[in-house]
Amino acid sequence: MRVLVVGAGAVGGYFGGRLLEKGEDVTFLVREGRKKQLEETGLVIESVHGNVTLIPATILAGEDAGPFDLILLSTKAYHLDGVLQSIRQYVSKETAILPLLNGISHVDRLAMIFGEEQVIGGLCFIETTLDKDGKVIQSSPKHDLVFGERTGETTERILKIEEAFKGTNIGYRLSDNINQDLWNKYLFISTMSGITTLMRSPIGPIREEPSGKAEISKLLEEIISVMKRVGAPLPEDSQTLQMNQIDNLAYPMKSSMQRDTEKLSQVEADHVHGYLVEIAHKELISVPVLEAVYANLKVYEKQLS
Repeated sequence: MRVLVVGAGAVGGYFGGRLLEKGEDVTFLVREGRKKQLEETGLVIESVHGNVTLIPATILAGEDAGPFDLILLSTKAYHLDGVLQSIRQYVSKETAILPLLNGISHVDRLAMIFGEEQVIGGLCFIETTLDKDGKVIQSSPKHDLVFGERTGETTERILKIEEAFKGTNIGYRLSDNINQDLWNKYLFISTMSGITTLMRSPIGPIREEPSGKAEISKLLEEIISVMKRVGAPLPEDSQTLQMNQIDNLAYPMKSSMQRDTEKLSQVEADHVHGYLVEIAHKELISVPVLEAVYANLKVYEKQLS
């Protein structure tokens, strides 16, 4: 299976690197600066699950590389427009596109452009970052990737993708209900990133402050109400399940969005929280904590410019 990983950043570099480590046929679509860096240093992964330095095959957008069997889309949402143009020539009718973006709206957008049948549902649970030297730093026990056909079917191609991940140094799972998995992840990440960026704190100190824990619960309740209004397939006990998950997070755990704000990097405010606020406005749902989260992120974005 020929795999194209779009980007060699914290997420794509890690999962693509683990596929390459196993011996799969992996190519990274990167920008010129990252290509030069990888040629000089290799793809370096420093992880609690084992360190590795790899020599990856790389291409720049527009270079002839033929169609791929699987495209692993690991870019940030604010780069999606450019990515959609850059991958068109690498997509054939047999290509499966597996996005690992946060949020949900990108799935429909990819399906509209490339076709419903070509987009596989996917998500990941991992805490990674790129350091100043371009190393992929992975620091938590979770390094999980979940994927599945959005129809819930067990197709020949999804079994081939599972075979590609089999034996890699990651946690992977073939899901028969990826749509519910996607919405559950969206609920978790929008709550976790929202509260940690709003409070400018890891989850532990927020959680141990009674009023902080109350705000987490309110934010969860608001987001669930918005998601259920649009028919998201969430379990009835979502609030309890998500609070239990948050209660069990390590005390110093930060969201990737919080880490981005600390590095004064762009954030996915519109894609993650803005999408939910837009639905709330249309449906006349009161979401004061979510509004505060979104306002905080938009003010932050203005301060970057």
